[in-house]
Amino acid sequence: MNTTTKTLFAGIACALALVAGLAHAQYPERPVKLVVPYTPGGSADILARTLATELGKEIGQSVVVENRPGANTQIAATAVARAPADGYTVLLASSASMVLNPLLYSKMNYVPEKDLRLLNVVAEAPLVVVVNDKVPAQNLRDFAAHAKANAGRLNYSSVGLGNPLQLATEMLKSELQIDVTHVPYNGSAPAIAALLSNDTQLMVDVVSTSLPHIRAGKLRALAVTGSERAKSLPDVPTVAESGFPGFHAATWFGAAVPAGTPAAVATRLQSAIDKVMMNPQFRNVLDAQSLMAQSPRTDEQLNQYIGRDRSSWGKVIRTHNIKLEAAGT
Repeated sequence: MNTTTKTLFAGIACALALVAGLAHAQYPERPVKLVVPYTPGGSADILARTLATELGKEIGQSVVVENRPGANTQIAATAVARAPADGYTVLLASSASMVLNPLLYSKMNYVPEKDLRLLNVVAEAPLVVVVNDKVPAQNLRDFAAHAKANAGRLNYSSVGLGNPLQLATEMLKSELQIDVTHVPYNGSAPAIAALLSNDTQLMVDVVSTSLPHIRAGKLRALAVTGSERAKSLPDVPTVAESGFPGFHAATWFGAAVPAGTPAAVATRLQSAIDKVMMNPQFRNVLDAQSLMAQSPRTDEQLNQYIGRDRSSWGKVIRTHNIKLEAAGT
């Protein structure tokens, strides 16, 4: 190849790079779609719609929410993983879609580490340890003593095998060294109903679901499982504060895009969402949903966060040999 030809190709390459850079700089030129793996109306959906509204203001384009529930978040995650990597399709990612599914399922239609890029962890959903009001326990140590005195005679509710609530309860059982029988239910409503009727005595639940029953005095909150007290339950200690240091279990929600999304576009989205996360109005909405607003993290900090999450949940799943059948996607 002669010098003239080399120069020509170099010029073409520079021109293409310039065009690509300009295209990325103009992003977004049309509405962005936020795919939500949950049904409308719940706390995750409210989080998504609030995020969409505030993100739209930051990027100067509307952000449209599309609910695609099912298959333990796999339908939505697979759709985003297969979408064009152009920044116009974003996943409301979660601990289920990014961490738990690969640990629980032997076959999936997407691989989080390969097919998706996590941009932010926007909010944690702290969990609360609740007991029926007839259980003679005011704190976790009381409950541990009660469970040991009644070994094999107490039950706990969950919304299904492999669900974060069930995994968190198994983690708690190991920490307290107690024997409580798992009774899975098809959904939160029957699981809570069983607890209220004393068919089961214990549940680790999402704060927002149990909160009305706690305030009505029908359930007693013993501890929250996150690293901080929940703002909606300021008098309820963490598990760590209750004498079990280092304990942490929480679900979380964030934003992810298809792997291969141009760096400039991913950075634009990441920066915009970081700004939303620090918006007092946005954080107030999260507080009202009993969600714990997070602060922006670097990519390295996100990797460390995911690594710790994968390690703690993986230990529980391996210890109890929990495996789920492939979910239809």
